[in-house]
Parts: sequence; C-alpha cells; structure tokens
Amino acid sequence: MAETQKKQKVVIVGAGPVGSLAALYAAGRGDDVEIYELRGDLRDAATIPLNFTKSINLALSERGLTAMQQSSRQELIDKVMRETIPMHGRMIHGRDLGQLWEAAQAYDVHGRAINAVDRGTLNNALLDELEKTPNVKMFFNHKLTGADFKENKAWFERRLPGEEPISNSSNRATEIEVSFDYLIGADGAHSASRYHMMKFARVDYQQEYIDTLWCEFRIPPSDDGNFRISPNHLHIWPGKEFMFIALPSADKSFTCTLFAPASHYTDLESSPQNLVEFFDLHFPGVCPDLITPDALKEQFIINPHLPLISIKCKPHHFGSSVVILGDAAHAVLPFYGQGLNAGLEDVRVLFDLLDKHDVYDSEASMYNRTLSRQAAFEAYTNQRSADTHAINDLSKQNYLEMRWGVKSPLYKLRKSVEEALDRHLPSLGWQTQYSRVSFSTQRYSDVIQAAQRQGIVLSLCLGSVVASGIGATALLMWKYPRQFSPMCAIRCSLRQLGSVWANVLRKVT
Repeated sequence: MAETQKKQKVVIVGAGPVGSLAALYAAGRGDDVEIYELRGDLRDAATIPLNFTKSINLALSERGLTAMQQSSRQELIDKVMRETIPMHGRMIHGRDLGQLWEAAQAYDVHGRAINAVDRGTLNNALLDELEKTPNVKMFFNHKLTGADFKENKAWFERRLPGEEPISNSSNRATEIEVSFDYLIGADGAHSASRYHMMKFARVDYQQEYIDTLWCEFRIPPSDDGNFRISPNHLHIWPGKEFMFIALPSADKSFTCTLFAPASHYTDLESSPQNLVEFFDLHFPGVCPDLITPDALKEQFIINPHLPLISIKCKPHHFGSSVVILGDAAHAVLPFYGQGLNAGLEDVRVLFDLLDKHDVYDSEASMYNRTLSRQAAFEAYTNQRSADTHAINDLSKQNYLEMRWGVKSPLYKLRKSVEEALDRHLPSLGWQTQYSRVSFSTQRYSDVIQAAQRQGIVLSLCLGSVVASGIGATALLMWKYPRQFSPMCAIRCSLRQLGSVWANVLRKVT
C-alpha cells in the first residue's frame, strides 16, 4: 500500500521557460520536483546570460499560451500577458526614388496577433510561481557533470559565487549526487542532459550552423517617452542576403537584430566606419532617424556577434529515466518565432502522454508507473520528433521569406488568395501556413502537409486559368484566321508605323 502512495521524484535540468513550465506541470500532478540551473538565480540582474546578451526577443503565440494555460495557473498567465505587446502583422520598410515607405502585412485575416514578450519577464514570472509551490526546490549555480540513466542518478557540481570549493582537490568544486525517478533535460542547445543521454541511447544527431550571424541593437523611446514606430508590428527591413528586424518592448523601446552572412560581419568589423553607410544603403530610415550613428557604432562594437544553430535529434528519451525538451531536443532558427512556443508545447504534449498512459494513476504500483512512463516517453519521441523536425525546416525556409519573399509579387498573390478563401469560405478549412503555425496547435508535420496540398490546388487552378486562356485564344484564331494570322499582325504593325511617320511628316512640313 505504501508503494502505491509513493511520489515520483523529478529532476529538471535548466530553469529557463521550458524547464520552469515542466516543473509546474510535474508539481501540479503531485511529484516532488527539484530544478537545477547552471547559472545563478535568473531573476537577479547580476546573472549573466550564457551568450552575454538579453537575446532575441520572444514571440508568444497560440502554442505557448495553450501550454501555459494548461498549467492551471491563471494568475501566472495574467501576469505575463500584462507585460506583452500584441503584434498584428509585419511592417515592411524600404525606400524608392529617395522616399521612405512602409507597408503593413497582417498576420491573420481574423485579427489575431502574436505577443512580443521579454525573455526575462516571462522567466521571472515562472520562477516566482515555482518559488510559491511547496513541492518544488530550486538549486542555482549547479552544473550537471554526469548521469547514470540506468541507475537513475545524476551528479552536479556546486560552486556558489565567492564560495571556496569543499573537496579533496582545490581545483574541483563540490559535487553532489542526486537520485530521481526520471530526469527532464531542458538545458538548451548545448545541453549537458542530451550529452549524457547519448552515452546510453543510440541518438541520431544533426547540428548545423547556418552562414548567418546576429547582433542586437536597441531603438530607444522617443523624447516624449513613446514608441518611435508602430508598436503593434514586427518591423522588417528586408534584403536579399540579410535583414534588420525590430520587436517592441514594454519600456517603449525596440529590441532589434541584424541578421547577415558572416562575410558581411567580417567586412564591417574591419571597417566599422562603413557601418552607417551600410545601414543607410540597406536599412533606410534606421540611422539616424531611429538610432543615432554613435549609438549604432557603439552597439555593433560592444554587443556580441553570435551564430545561429539548428539541431535535430532522435530519440528524445532513454528508457523511463530521461527525456529532453526544448532546444535540448530541437534548437530551431528564430525566423518563425517558434523556438519558445515549440519548447512550451513540448511540455504540454509530454504530460498529456504521461496522463494518457496512466503514469499518474494513484492506484498503480511504482513498477507499473515506470513501465507506463517508458511507453509515454516512447510515444513522445515518435510524435514530437516528427513535429520538431518539421518546425526546424519551416524556420529555415521562413528566413528566405522574411529577408526577400515578403516583397515578392508571387508571395503577395498567394497570401491574398489564401486569406480571401479563409475569410469568405471558412468551410473549406483553408488557411495560410503562417496562421496554422502561429494561431493553432495543429501538429507542425500536419501543417507542412496541409500547405503542400494547398500549393498543389493553387497551382492546378492557376494552370487551369492559363490553359483556359490559351484555349480561348486558339479558338478565336481558328474561328477568325485572318484577324489572328501572323501576316495580319505584321500588316497591323506596318499600318501603325505608317500612321506614326505620316504624323511626323505632317508636323515637319
């Protein structure tokens, strides 16, 4: 009887948004949760992010919101949403014939928006909620150094700032051993959890650094304390090989990012005096209108120039003892704004499957719960790996669309047709790919299939229109051969040319 009442002990590595939400889910189901974070308390302003920057602003959309709502912490949701700024679409910037222009492109025909949120604001709210939860313990400044996923043990190196190591060797920090029923790895793209899991599981692993670096900039509020440009749009200055984007922040500033091939960064690093000219040529209206030349140069020099990594792997688990979520399982490029949302959705999908497989059946023995957990983890890998591979591919494709496709007539035509069908014939279930990704919880792999089907239908329809036009022309040529014959066309052209010359001669004489 005692065995049936025993709680699971869950160890979570990583106290970012994904790990923190996973801790809330597990704690809400009665587990004893311990969360270990490599850095200091992330709510402390003195804690330095791993990449030494506040990082790309986050875009919270339907998938992330749904995952947070299913944690049953409404106060948490309300607190986060009060600090978000809705973005209803893109604002494309450019310059023609010396005149600056901007053009809005709505994300959704039904007026839905994605929400710009500061990473720290979201993370702090989650950690505050965890701190109020009695069956959760948080350990900062703890680095995962080893794990045995057959014996369900992990080792963490503990080194607090200013603390002398307590060890036989003065060169090593204190190491503690932690046991668990299962471990969740949510410790980012360079995951120690994944590294140690790969010693036990046969993991297919693919890592790619694309030929693009990014650097963060800031557009300050105006002198009267307001936004300098529309706060309800994601602003894009597109280029064929690069782009500059700006997302609104709660303090009325914009967090901006320059994405460009490494060769452009190399050129600008060697000749920083050309930076203002580079921006004026490719991102008109940014400098000096929004960022002063001195501030632009200073931020480019001080802020790091960072790479973008893409990671795919499978499986996402080993046995019943470990599962990885978020960037640890699938680091995605930021161009669909789905990195955070996919990670939060991982949490929802994982715990939905744990519930479905009766892992939280209070009448089950720990042995049966272990078997159920293994089945749930396997189902999670089978479902989620397909979807995270899909969003990885979609994010890479969307980079081309953002930096150039948004100005393409073909892109605008397809978007207009799909939005018209969505608005006027909703029974067809027709939506843009963007709407399916950002405003639904449809599986990412299903989104790709739906977009492909719609593309085929649109191509067939366009082909039918072209074929009908050719057929109609052929019919007219057959019915009126003299009017449509080549000689007739030549005669018509000669008559027009003769008329022009006659007019010229009359004016001359």
